[in-house]
Amino acid sequence: MKREIIGKGTWIDKIASSIINREIDIGRPLKFLSVESGLGASGFPHIGSLGDAVRAYGVSLAIKNLGYDSKLIAYSDDLDGLRKIPSGLPEWLVDYIGKPVSNIPDPVGQCHDSYGAHMSSLLLDALDRLEIKYEFSNAAKVYGNGTLTKQIDTILINAPNLGDKIEEIVGQSKYKESLPYFPICESCGRLYVAHAEKYIEEERKVTYSCNGTRLGNNDVKGCGHTGEVPISTAKGKLAWKVEFAARWNALDIRFEAYGKDIMDSVRVNDWVSDAILHYPHPLHVKYEMFLDKGGKKISKSTGNVFTPQLWLRYGTPQSLLLLLFKRISGTRQIGHDDIASLMEEYDTCEDIYFGKKKEENEDKLIKIRGVYEYVNHLKPIDKPTQHVPYMLIVQQAHFFSGEDRIKKIYDRLLKYKVVTSLTPDLEQRIQLACNWADDHMTEEKFYVIMTEREKIIINRIANSIQTALNENSTLGPEEIQQLIYERSRQNDEQPKKIFKLMYRMLINSDSGPRLGGYIADLGIQRTLSILHSYLS
Repeated sequence: MKREIIGKGTWIDKIASSIINREIDIGRPLKFLSVESGLGASGFPHIGSLGDAVRAYGVSLAIKNLGYDSKLIAYSDDLDGLRKIPSGLPEWLVDYIGKPVSNIPDPVGQCHDSYGAHMSSLLLDALDRLEIKYEFSNAAKVYGNGTLTKQIDTILINAPNLGDKIEEIVGQSKYKESLPYFPICESCGRLYVAHAEKYIEEERKVTYSCNGTRLGNNDVKGCGHTGEVPISTAKGKLAWKVEFAARWNALDIRFEAYGKDIMDSVRVNDWVSDAILHYPHPLHVKYEMFLDKGGKKISKSTGNVFTPQLWLRYGTPQSLLLLLFKRISGTRQIGHDDIASLMEEYDTCEDIYFGKKKEENEDKLIKIRGVYEYVNHLKPIDKPTQHVPYMLIVQQAHFFSGEDRIKKIYDRLLKYKVVTSLTPDLEQRIQLACNWADDHMTEEKFYVIMTEREKIIINRIANSIQTALNENSTLGPEEIQQLIYERSRQNDEQPKKIFKLMYRMLINSDSGPRLGGYIADLGIQRTLSILHSYLS
């Protein structure tokens, strides 16, 4: 029996379908199904931050594809207080520890109104470059215009019951002693140091005393001021343990994914949303973290940030979207060296989508075609683009420089008969490869698995080329090509397999330009050095 295919047959469609079915069961209106992604504004946004927003956008697309209207709300928590100075930012920020990032000057070139606006703009820039459609919302505005006033009021009225429940769910007792609300001290301008003491319900105000707190490993002193702030302004904010719930209710959010690092906060917020605000919490999906190549969590504050802008310096938007749409589960280590393989993988997806390459597994074919369509915003192009191995272009970029560099590289690719015209897509790809070559090119070594027998054959080919070169200093492309072919056959191996293996070692691709000519252009001694590096 053939299984039912939901939408485009991907994990994105399954989530969208689950949202719709759940909303039908709840009985909420289906006229508009909003999804949300939270943007941290306290440090440089990284690939993980972007992934949260891009995947939510994919779910919104899938909802539309299933016949319902939807939008992505990108919400920046720019009232969050600065807890520590992120790596690479100026030390003068120490004077602003504890202050809301929307109230701190821009530390990077003073090109934005605030620290928070600068950090938010970096993620929004990445979304724009990926052609992601979203509606931007930010905490300073949402609190400032009173959007959350009703929810804050309800939460603070129920604070005693809420404190007991938070202790029951996650074992945290602090909200039994204080309100889950952080006023901004009117004297020192800091968040977290001013402790909310009492909620005056009839005036919708919170009284507080500024007596200090501990942020991370540092004690932050309070200024001793006492006062009160109205909850209908941006003079304070809810604690994370309850703020998500208030936002979901006020903005009518039906889906939000989360990372496992805030799992406890989500559990509490779900209860607050259901039991206190009487708004069924959104459907959630938990995703794993991106790690750096050393296996450490990518962090906005520790400096091991791999930014979307860095990816887009070397790779196409499609390659980055493919990384984020392939799957949502599983921890992944990520670095700039993954870009080349994602560029190649996107080309393969496109070839399969247009039938230029076969995929016998029907389930896999459906998923590949579906992911390809989401990468292209459900508006795939009419015909495939020219596909040139990315690392082949990188190596050519290493040979050439000057104002006509792109044309020189194109002429070489034309010589190899791997392109037919200099299209905008190809020109972009060449420029990205030039950026890579300029920033990283030494002697790139790729991950290649060889059997001991294959190593022996490659070694014999390398030795034969060296011997032939010693005998004839003008060893030509056809002679190199023929030599590889003959040595493969003499060692009872299919030449096609050995050629593929050598392409992998030289340009990280299963195929490419005629190998003899490419080796001649690359330089025979340089090629031999590369081959021997794999053998050792």
